[in-house]
Amino acid sequence: MKAFNRGEYQNAIGLYQKTLSKNPGKANYFIAESYRLSNRIKEAEPFYANAKGIGIDKDTVQFYYAQSLKANGKYNEALTQLNSLAENASSDKLKRLANAQVSGIQELETIKQNKSYYRVRNLDALNTPSAEYSPVFLNNELYFTSNRGSGKIYEAEGKPFSNIYKVASRGANVDLNTLAPLPSSINTEGINDGCVTFSPDGKVMVFAKGNTGKKKGAEDVDLYIARFRNGEWTAAQRITGSVNTPGHWESTPSFSPDGRTLYFSSSRPGGQGGLDIYSARMDSRGRFSQIKNLGSEINTPGDEYFPHMAEDGKLYFASDGHAGFGMLDIFVVNRVNGRNIIQNLGEPVNSNADDFGMFLFKPDRGFFTSNRAEGKGDDDVYTFVNEDPNLKIINYYLEGIVYSPDKEGKLQLLPNTKVSLLDNKRESMTDYVTGNDGKFLFRVYGDEDYELFGELDGYLTKRQPYTTKGKSVDPATLKELVTNITLDTIMVMDRIELNKIFVLENIYFDFAKSDITPTAAKELNKLVEILKDNPEIKIEMGSHTDSVDTYEYNLLLSQRRAESTVKYLVNNGISQQRLTAKGYGETTPIARNTNPDGSDNPVGRARNRRTEFKIVEIGDVVRPVSEEAEFDEDKYFKGDGN
Repeated sequence: MKAFNRGEYQNAIGLYQKTLSKNPGKANYFIAESYRLSNRIKEAEPFYANAKGIGIDKDTVQFYYAQSLKANGKYNEALTQLNSLAENASSDKLKRLANAQVSGIQELETIKQNKSYYRVRNLDALNTPSAEYSPVFLNNELYFTSNRGSGKIYEAEGKPFSNIYKVASRGANVDLNTLAPLPSSINTEGINDGCVTFSPDGKVMVFAKGNTGKKKGAEDVDLYIARFRNGEWTAAQRITGSVNTPGHWESTPSFSPDGRTLYFSSSRPGGQGGLDIYSARMDSRGRFSQIKNLGSEINTPGDEYFPHMAEDGKLYFASDGHAGFGMLDIFVVNRVNGRNIIQNLGEPVNSNADDFGMFLFKPDRGFFTSNRAEGKGDDDVYTFVNEDPNLKIINYYLEGIVYSPDKEGKLQLLPNTKVSLLDNKRESMTDYVTGNDGKFLFRVYGDEDYELFGELDGYLTKRQPYTTKGKSVDPATLKELVTNITLDTIMVMDRIELNKIFVLENIYFDFAKSDITPTAAKELNKLVEILKDNPEIKIEMGSHTDSVDTYEYNLLLSQRRAESTVKYLVNNGISQQRLTAKGYGETTPIARNTNPDGSDNPVGRARNRRTEFKIVEIGDVVRPVSEEAEFDEDKYFKGDGN
């Protein structure tokens, strides 16, 4: 029991084997658990089948027994156990997990029927009876993790501790004469080091490292960072900030192709259950922030890890929570009309063993890891080629330039502006800070709606829609394997200045009326967003009329119109303290009310019946008393006869 509690699972297996005849139910349970917790659930099957005893939860045993049956390809027997558990388990969580597993096994027939163009082979030259896994290719070198050798033993698995290695490689052709572990600044004796990723320029390395080497557990692995300087790697440092969480497991990191996002897996609380995949943004100083769970479309109550964002923007990952063949399977996230569609890569990439660690070094080929039966004994690195004759990679990029008008109205480039790309749910996908050229660049996808969000101190925050609908290319018309398409746009941001006037388009009023029309409401909603995005400004809502009727009447009418717009803003969550209503009547026309011949000019009069807002104060943030103020639309969308 002490060996088990210390995480020395291999020792525990040996000790409990000796007690099988005396206390078979309990011994079988701890042997099975030792195999499972050391990632060998296949071997756990006969022991879970006979596990029982006081204090042992039979439902949990049944669930893991089903998992071990599934891992050994015994799908019908696993279904029997899972259906029983889904009906009779005392825990609602276990019932949900069992039902999900049942659905997954039932989906296998569909997955098997999907045609696969993948051709895979074992990278025999590299693999040994020890474990080789988590391959990464960079600058004609293949990096991988392995516990080969005869070093100090990791008691959780009864195998040597893992280190990171590299070998020169032309694609899948490795030169074993160059094989070597990374230096001691990275690998640490008596500690598990592994699962490495690099920034695109190869100057930043992030990898997982055990902290104590004493036990395998959720709290024993964190992410570390090292930098390549003066021809060598600096000493690895634990990443500070919120990437690592005390008492929890973080590993399997992977940089995005642009090096600005780090994907990783974590057991931190607040996820979907088990291990979840998260993302973190890296700024120009190499600091990580904006930790984000990738959500329930990707993460499940099971485990998701080994993320890899390929050059075409597709995310690959390993999971035992989505429908799969047994243990970990490799999945890809396809973007279809703004939605994430999760696809199992099927056989021969996946098997009833653990399949994980996908890495593409070209759009149609790469590496992955598997411990399938035909391997050399433990985890092996495999190579693959995707021979789909219709495979076409289309990379869409949105390149934009941020401008700001000067006092004469001439557009000037605007550096240091943070521009974020939001999806159709207004959730941030990525961001960019413009340089001296004012440019930003985003990867986008075909047939999707986006919103650009610009921020810079001293300027009004800007929201701007953008769509790729109608701009996509039919893959069938392309001849090359990879096609890059760059779209363009501009964003104009206004400086926050006292007494600066902004004309609101389409805030026109019907003759002699002060009602907010449906068309005007849509435009005022945009102003609501501007005010919410820029809480430091106070504004004057100015209303103007044409010259019909008397001077005094028009002043009163314009005041009512200004007050009507202010009331609309207040009822949509803007604090009254930030708003002033001012009617200008006919005093400041912007178009002729009559033509030169004295005839009426209805177009000009409509333009004069306008609404503007003017910045009258810049200071402390003022928030409304309630963001849930009631708004009576019927009152504003019907005429009052004035």
